[in-house]
Amino acid sequence: MSRFILASGSPRRKQLLAELGIRFEVIKPDIDEGVRPDESPASYVQRLSAEKALAVAHLITGSAFILAADTTVIHRDEILGKPQTPTEALHMLQRLRGDQHRVCTGMTVLVLQDGVPSQTITTMDCTEVIMRAYGDADMQAWIDSGEAYDKAGGYAIQSTLFPCVERIDGSYNNVVGLPTETLQSVLARLSWQPPRA
Repeated sequence: MSRFILASGSPRRKQLLAELGIRFEVIKPDIDEGVRPDESPASYVQRLSAEKALAVAHLITGSAFILAADTTVIHRDEILGKPQTPTEALHMLQRLRGDQHRVCTGMTVLVLQDGVPSQTITTMDCTEVIMRAYGDADMQAWIDSGEAYDKAGGYAIQSTLFPCVERIDGSYNNVVGLPTETLQSVLARLSWQPPRA
């Protein structure tokens, strides 16, 4: 099996996967990412990761190893998605300021054999994040930079422009968007080594 496919257009996931030395191609899935009525955050991220992997599986033939993930910010049991406007970004960052929340990533690895899914493993990792009591000017400068809009919760833990996180309990890479520690464990469970760069 020669193909390893990342079912995501996220530059952060691309970087984390590349840092593992895995040679991969990208196919971005096109699915509805809306939250279903009465769906828990845990169910939501796991369902989306599985749906992303399956959507990409339907686009290809032959055999491949498909990796998909979905990361969301959960504050007081409410999912905070990616802000679409400056106002949404401001409201999210105001909510998170000086408070604690969880970042959860659902991750699915799907093995496709001759066009048919033969193995699928879906996992979830959560990291507790405590935010700094950052100032209004810092928040506004971050929003004005345009960097807030493609990130769950409106922030990026790895950003030096807006260092908003005080401390975490759990996986750092999970907050970035891909729990690489869990990925390596899943690869070992599948007893399959992807092509290396």
